Amino acid sequence: MKNNISVLTLLLFFGIILFFSQCDIDPEITDIDPNATNWVYDATPYNVVAVGGIPPFPYPVNNPLTAKGVALGRKLFYDPILSGDSTQSCSSCHSVHHAFSDTTQFSIGIDGLPGKRNAMPIYNLGYSPFDNGFFWDGRATTLEDQAIIPIQDPLEMHEIMPNVIIKLSNSSFYPQMFYEAFEVEEITNDDVANAIAQFIKSIVSGNSRYDKAAAGEVFLTDQEVQGFELFNALDGGDCFHCHGINAGLFTDFQYRNNGIDSILTFVNFLDAGLGVVTGDTLDYGKFKTPSLRNVELTAPYMHDGRFATLEEVLDFYSENVNPTPFTDNFMQFAFQGGVQLTSDEKAAIIAFLKTLTDDGFKNNPEYQNPF
Repeated sequence: MKNNISVLTLLLFFGIILFFSQCDIDPEITDIDPNATNWVYDATPYNVVAVGGIPPFPYPVNNPLTAKGVALGRKLFYDPILSGDSTQSCSSCHSVHHAFSDTTQFSIGIDGLPGKRNAMPIYNLGYSPFDNGFFWDGRATTLEDQAIIPIQDPLEMHEIMPNVIIKLSNSSFYPQMFYEAFEVEEITNDDVANAIAQFIKSIVSGNSRYDKAAAGEVFLTDQEVQGFELFNALDGGDCFHCHGINAGLFTDFQYRNNGIDSILTFVNFLDAGLGVVTGDTLDYGKFKTPSLRNVELTAPYMHDGRFATLEEVLDFYSENVNPTPFTDNFMQFAFQGGVQLTSDEKAAIIAFLKTLTDDGFKNNPEYQNPF
């Protein structure tokens, strides 16, 4: 009899437990999804170390840099999944070993077609004025806009963003990385653009031998000092007007026509540059002034990569500037073909320009391929 009571008691006890376990008595417990992830959004800021001769980094209000965002952007920058046939990444045309530029006059896209302009170097772009634009012609208002244009360009990566989103969403690791960086469960075009732009903004260069000399840590040679003086002299190389050293960035971020082509009317431009974007005929033939930091690494030169060496560049500015109606006013010696440098003066300026090479920048592990 006692055994029967014990069995009944146990059955009643477990029945009560089963009943209450099926009741919605604690939503915080019963609503747990057994398939939920343990992803955690992480807004830890990414601190840009602006070493050497460049100013403190101007942290953006929109799309602020985070450690997770920069890491994600770096991965995307190096991942060929962004291209139409998954063979080409952003880094294919912007090599860290060449200051994130290319070594060819025109980069070749996934369909074997050449681009229309030389690939610009990528560093210190976070310092560019917000409303100043990007690319040689300024057609992208922000770095976020710039980041995804090459992906969709038929001459470059030749992909469409809906396909990019599908590929990233089906990845074994990108959904988690996007959540940790932006707290999103569905990846969008803006998320891709923001991540790549964060990585690009994190790329800074300012610790060259020139910067060490300016800090009194090393000494430049007599030839390099002469080149520095000629660089900053109106009656010398007259380089400082567009590539001034005051801000440490060696560019004014402006758009200028340097008299590279002998053009008399705006309809004659093969590449109208900024003029195509603004529609202003006075902007025809204007292109963005590139920084001269790491210029030793970024050959070929000019918007169309027409000059293979720095010697050719100095020859142009010395004797071959065209005095056209579109030539910038800062090209004050265009009437005589240029600044008329001697061969020794050209060599001195080139020696100085090479002091702007930042070996630590191109070897920085934070800029290398993460795969």
